[in-house]
Amino acid sequence: MSLTESEPARRALVVVDVQPTFCEGGELATEGANEIAHRVAAYAAAHRDRYATVVTTQDWHIDPGEHFSETPDFVDSWPAHGIAGTPNAELHPALADLDPDVRLKKGQYSHGYSGFEGADEHGRTLATVLEDAGITAVDVVGLVESHCVKHTALDARRAGLAARVLTDLTIPVSEAQGEVAERELTAAGVDLRDSSAV
Repeated sequence: MSLTESEPARRALVVVDVQPTFCEGGELATEGANEIAHRVAAYAAAHRDRYATVVTTQDWHIDPGEHFSETPDFVDSWPAHGIAGTPNAELHPALADLDPDVRLKKGQYSHGYSGFEGADEHGRTLATVLEDAGITAVDVVGLVESHCVKHTALDARRAGLAARVLTDLTIPVSEAQGEVAERELTAAGVDLRDSSAV
């Protein structure tokens, strides 16, 4: 019997960019994002015991260069958002009781789409955090499916981890972009499923 068969996966919950900046009323809002924030909070509270560690990521932009534009194309450039030190860059109030094991900030001087580009207060990357915790699998949730959730899950696969995106705990910028993202994720071996089925 192999190690993977004899021992259950050590799983992490990675909560990506659940910040007011991406919710209704924020600088780069997606309709329905506030509801996702509350769903993520409820799921994490109910199922914390499923996870060896819980990690949050935050866009924390200081000077991300061409990522910000006054005339954004909404593909490679965006209105200013997730600005370091502002209230809208903090975790969403719905997550006030989450108490994550690790908080990562990303994108200070780059686009920072993937949680794997972030670091905690000690300078540890997500890859290091997960390795230190003996994690072999991740569930990725948060904002938004078509961008930072997608890139984080894809990088998890590249790092050799099993990865799931819980589709009811994320939302894409648009339906069309969500369909593209889900095709990319599936092609990379990311498991897409409703949280009720895990």
